[in-house]
Amino acid sequence: MKLLLHLCCGPCTTYPVTALRNEGIKPQGFFHNPNIHPYREFKKRLGAVNMVADKMDLTIHLDKEYGLNKYMREVVFNEEQRCTLCYRMRLEATVQQAKAVGADAFSTTLLYSRYQQHNLIRRQAEELAEKHGIPFYYQDFRDGWQDGIDMSIEMDLYRQPYCGCIYSEQERYDKKFRKKPPITSE
Repeated sequence: MKLLLHLCCGPCTTYPVTALRNEGIKPQGFFHNPNIHPYREFKKRLGAVNMVADKMDLTIHLDKEYGLNKYMREVVFNEEQRCTLCYRMRLEATVQQAKAVGADAFSTTLLYSRYQQHNLIRRQAEELAEKHGIPFYYQDFRDGWQDGIDMSIEMDLYRQPYCGCIYSEQERYDKKFRKKPPITSE
């Protein structure tokens, strides 16, 4: 099976590609992530995906456009639904790319992360598969969580500290601020 695998980042790519290949599936990667902010973060993740492709001999298709404007147009005033909208944007682009390259099916490395909403991703991908006439390949890659971490460390990949969007970056810093001890007047 020729499978187009949406790549959210380098570290999340390692285990799914290995698992798919072990099953006799030939994945190709597709990097399309208009949610990533700031631009330097986007470039770091793009670089990590390129490193994985080189080290794992993975054919990849790259959307190098920094799509923050498109992402923000979709999400602003809909922040409570930002993940739903973000998944949809990335999966829609992936299924279209899968058709363009003649893939037999599509999937996503978002299914590797313990922090993503698997049921929502699966539901959206299955809807898009039906709409576009190309199968969605579901696999829960979370069982390889530690293996993927170990592989990404071994490959010396950039390992990001948040999902990528401006909102998750804010949450990351807000959490740090809450953890600081209170300032006293002593």
